[in-house]
Amino acid sequence: MRAALCLALFPALLLASEEMDRSLKRIFGANEFKLKAFGPARWIENGTAYTTVEGGEIIRYQTATGARSVMVSIAQLTPRGSARALEIEDYGWSADSKKMLIFTAAERVWRLKTRGDYWVLDLGAKTLKKLGGSAPASTLMFAKFSPDGTRVAYVREHNIYCETLATGQIQALTSDGGEHKINGTFDWVTEEEFKLRDGFRWSPDSRSIAFWQFDTTGIPNFLLINNTDSKYPTTKAFPYPQPGTQNSAVRIGVVPADSGAAQWMQVPGDPRNHYLFRLTWTPKAGELLIGRLNRLQNEMTFYLVEAETGKATQMFRDTDPAWINVRDTRPDLPILQSTWLNQGRELVWLSERDGWNRVFALSRDSGKARGLTSGSYDTTSLEGIDEAAGWIYSVASPENATQRYLYRTRLEDPAKSERITPPSQPGTHAYVLSPDCKWAFHTYSTFNQPPVTELVSLPDHRAVRTLEGNARVRQAAAPLLTSSIEFFQVTIEKGIALDGYVIKPPVFDASKKYPVILYVYGEPATASVVDQWGGDRALFHRALAANGYLVVCFDNRGTPAPKGREFRKVIYKSFGILPPREQNEALLAFAKGHSYVDLSRVGVWGWSSGGANTLNLLFRYPETFHVGVSVAPLPDRTLYDTIYTERYMGLPDADPEAYRRASSIRYAEGLRGKLLLIHGSGDDNVHYQGTELLINRLIELEKPFDFMEYPNRSHTISEGVGTSLHLHRKIAHYFEDHLKPGPR
Repeated sequence: MRAALCLALFPALLLASEEMDRSLKRIFGANEFKLKAFGPARWIENGTAYTTVEGGEIIRYQTATGARSVMVSIAQLTPRGSARALEIEDYGWSADSKKMLIFTAAERVWRLKTRGDYWVLDLGAKTLKKLGGSAPASTLMFAKFSPDGTRVAYVREHNIYCETLATGQIQALTSDGGEHKINGTFDWVTEEEFKLRDGFRWSPDSRSIAFWQFDTTGIPNFLLINNTDSKYPTTKAFPYPQPGTQNSAVRIGVVPADSGAAQWMQVPGDPRNHYLFRLTWTPKAGELLIGRLNRLQNEMTFYLVEAETGKATQMFRDTDPAWINVRDTRPDLPILQSTWLNQGRELVWLSERDGWNRVFALSRDSGKARGLTSGSYDTTSLEGIDEAAGWIYSVASPENATQRYLYRTRLEDPAKSERITPPSQPGTHAYVLSPDCKWAFHTYSTFNQPPVTELVSLPDHRAVRTLEGNARVRQAAAPLLTSSIEFFQVTIEKGIALDGYVIKPPVFDASKKYPVILYVYGEPATASVVDQWGGDRALFHRALAANGYLVVCFDNRGTPAPKGREFRKVIYKSFGILPPREQNEALLAFAKGHSYVDLSRVGVWGWSSGGANTLNLLFRYPETFHVGVSVAPLPDRTLYDTIYTERYMGLPDADPEAYRRASSIRYAEGLRGKLLLIHGSGDDNVHYQGTELLINRLIELEKPFDFMEYPNRSHTISEGVGTSLHLHRKIAHYFEDHLKPGPR
């Protein structure tokens, strides 16, 4: 009856709604748009060849000619007595490419699959052997060949082990790992905020291993309650430091690979009030480079440390009134671990010390910084250094912060820089350069175009062959890409220009007015207005647009757009204040310049920090925002982890007002519109606790709202059959019910 009445009164809208449902089922229910990644691929022989996985085998390609050969066959990957070959999750080569380390049977640890089984294939001896001895299945982590290829070290149950390949002898290098001691990997908060997981490093001479150790004693456990997987509830407990509370004690040790007592490095400072974010061996025999941040993360120091004695000497110190960025944008690239120039006399490092993110060479003797890139723009990542030819390769986008391109710069003349990415390829580009910097795996995409990966020669950027074109996704997505996407800038207070985009309905009449859905994030963890393929999230926004909405997005100051230090760090101690203010101003400025924006129908949604800013916009600017969907929000900053929160807000005892201003709960009385709260009860990252406190406040204020809990789901709310489809339908239909789509 209701459907028939709607069809009679609003036939176009009902048909659009039905089409939206079909699109959502394709996006989140049928797995049609899952990208196929190239690889995993590995450069070998200094870049003259590479290997990749095809059909379960390891294939070798001659880089220049494309000559293909099977390097490791299915038969070689099949253990004796087994009918099935090993399924390769990841792999690595010994330095001489004669032995292969295979990672299989992987299991998820918090965010990624980092625990599993490891096997070694010896191509010369034609043997395939499982590592770990009698260790239970899927319990080994981060296995790595020694540089000489004779041993493999790995982590198991918070201890480091070394296995000799010729004899199978296994030696425990640490023995105190357990409930509170973590050797060779990281505690929850360090993994989340510094993206550090693999916590040990072989010495170049294969005689020693340097490793992180964390002591979580005294950190309160956070409990996750699982009500659904058994008759009686179970709990998962893990140490989780909240702002102003005690952190893990962290130190770095060096242990002989043949066993023996660890020598602890004498890095200055209280081990519970600093972070050790970098550990590598230097070109000097027996010496380590250790990076240290103070608790407030506004002072960074590199130390050169004697492995034998633990003696630490300061090499370089950097400071910033707000915070210092030390997290690598692409921690998978070896170039970012430790790169030295001039026969080990200078360390390559990215810093914002002069207002822009640049590449510097740090003198190990004087501690002085020498700029390797210049100009009034940011370098977003370092990709490679060809010291012999005198070039440094990096990614930047001087004219358009929504895109990324490859540049090369003369090592001895930072003013001489040239763009390598062709002008005919606008969008976002990523590279994995060969060791000799003559080739690269090049992946590029735009908002409208799924990623393409190809092999290119450098520096001419000639496409040699396509490695993965995602043709299936390209074809499947074509019907959903009929709505137009426009990138633009809006000017808000004091002449500040913010990047934005708008997705319009496929059938659009500029003489009419359309409702708006603002998608918001707004914090330093990520930029949202980027000209690259956005996956399921962007396709979801396409489906909303096709249902009759304008979907808009802005990057306020404080997001990590490549627009200089001041743009990014003005957000310091201004969470909850600056992002919603600038998002509101940006939307009003956009509407002022576009008569087709219907300011009487405005919605907003976001996830995580975006969920918090959704609340802030609804509560603080109710005259603008009428409907909101807040997913896995962070409404009280005192409940989040130390590293992220204190980096941007300081310590709560030192500035309690900053924390009060950042709290969405404090402003809940401002709610006048419709609000849907969504959270997973198993969220280990942004805890369900904060949403419950917000709910209590809304009840106390007698504010109506809607709520959807996803039992035992994590921060991604993706576990379980049908979860993603259900969630996105819930969001779409909430807007449809309370923010009527279509033109007026």
